Amino acid sequence: MSFVARRLAAFSTAIILLAASGSSALAQKKYDPGVTDTEIKIGNIMPYSGPASAYSVTGRTEAAYFRKINAEGGINGRKINFISYDDAYSPPKAVEQARRLVEGNEVFLIFGSVGTPSNTAIQKYMNVKRVPQLFVQTGATKWNDPQNFPWTIGWSPNYQNEARIYAKYILMEKPNARIGVLYQNDDYGKDYVKGLKDGLGDRAALMIIAEEAYEVSDPTIDSHIVKMKSLNADVFVDITTAKFAAQAIRKAAEIGWKPLHFLNNVSTSIGAVIRPAGVEKAQDIISVAYLMDALDPQWKDDPGMKAFDEFLAKDFPEGNRADSLVMAGYNMAQTLVQVLKQCGDNLSRESVMKQAANLKNFKTTNLLPGIKINTSPIDFAPIKQVQLRRFKGDRWELFGPTLSSEIGG
Repeated sequence: MSFVARRLAAFSTAIILLAASGSSALAQKKYDPGVTDTEIKIGNIMPYSGPASAYSVTGRTEAAYFRKINAEGGINGRKINFISYDDAYSPPKAVEQARRLVEGNEVFLIFGSVGTPSNTAIQKYMNVKRVPQLFVQTGATKWNDPQNFPWTIGWSPNYQNEARIYAKYILMEKPNARIGVLYQNDDYGKDYVKGLKDGLGDRAALMIIAEEAYEVSDPTIDSHIVKMKSLNADVFVDITTAKFAAQAIRKAAEIGWKPLHFLNNVSTSIGAVIRPAGVEKAQDIISVAYLMDALDPQWKDDPGMKAFDEFLAKDFPEGNRADSLVMAGYNMAQTLVQVLKQCGDNLSRESVMKQAANLKNFKTTNLLPGIKINTSPIDFAPIKQVQLRRFKGDRWELFGPTLSSEIGG
């Protein structure tokens, strides 16, 4: 072969190799709407106004966390563009905002939206559109249904199973209890009630002497508290959102009703519920936890708590350290970042759902010891363990072992 022929052959080989490597690089990058080489557009729906506005601080926390991530270079070089809209805790408004995000803003996915009613209202739309509805901020059982809703996944422990834990505790500690239940008249409240009844089993009809439902539009739940006291209920299962939980604690104290009080986890924030109600009125309330309480001194030297405090000081100074909803938003945002990191350059919506269903022993900075996040293609319930806690003095105190929220103990 002549010198010229050899050079031409080498040149041809180089072109082929270059073309192959180029096509390989192109194959590795896969984008759906909302993603470019420099940006990932994330949608969010929050009750910035209305009766559940206390929960909107999670959206503000997540926005601050994503700003922190962006300042550190983003995720694989891409900055998060976080677009958050208000639905006022109104399902029709949530549908409107979901359409605005998906069809108008063309977001890659919707993440961390608040409320069982609002997320229920958009669940079918998101699944028909095949747009991920990731880590919804509600523990309703329905989010763990990959067969029927493969584009929706929860984050926090299951409401029904949380209530089963309370039922088991009642059966052990107060087997002759007269139980009064107050619940929000929607899928969120009914999910807890079902779990409580399932946990009590054939004793439920005998033990539950009052089932009081309130509407989210009600100005007050005081009359329900008065009624349960009049029926001599000695156990109070309190399935209320933050505004009504504070009212319930205040009213019970005002009329001198002192039942064994179980408060659902979604309304245990010291900053948003307990302090507004009155710390002295909340003594001995029982709930569960899966995240560290920033006011619990046992975590003051924990690396995860130090990181949280640094985040508040540097990135979210307006955040209330006593509000556990800030802690929740901080840890939820970490979970989304982990999923996006696992996707690498394959930022298709299918890839996101695959990675969201492939979290193995992932631990955000502030999960309680022994609690980790695990998912699979047939398991869309990321957090499955909790620990009982009791309000004492000015803070929550953990007690007992880590419990599986999947089996009630």
